[in-house]
Amino acid sequence: MEKIIAFCGTVCSECPAFIATKNNDEHKRRETARSWSKLYNADIKPEDINCEGCISEGKRFNYCNVCEIRKCGQDKDVKNCAYCSEYICEKLDRFFKIAPEGKIILDEIKRGNDA
Repeated sequence: MEKIIAFCGTVCSECPAFIATKNNDEHKRRETARSWSKLYNADIKPEDINCEGCISEGKRFNYCNVCEIRKCGQDKDVKNCAYCSEYICEKLDRFFKIAPEGKIILDEIKRGNDA
């Protein structure tokens, strides 16, 4: 399967919510809901674990629908933030503090674009 990269550099195709949705895996939904509820100190239910990826027009995890980075990328009509002329912006800088792996992915893409 081709990697699906979110605006922020998250690899959607490796996300447990994406995998659970793609495979219609109820066990994976329950496991992910339990894990994320603990990790994010939130009440996430298995039925919340439905996502076809940030850049899709299909189902998305609740947070993705209100994500500032996603909205910005859509407004600028870029494939992901590595393609933005303002990369790395303040929104991404804040995000990378909690998800540094997104920066690694986007930096790799950016280097490929600049080559």
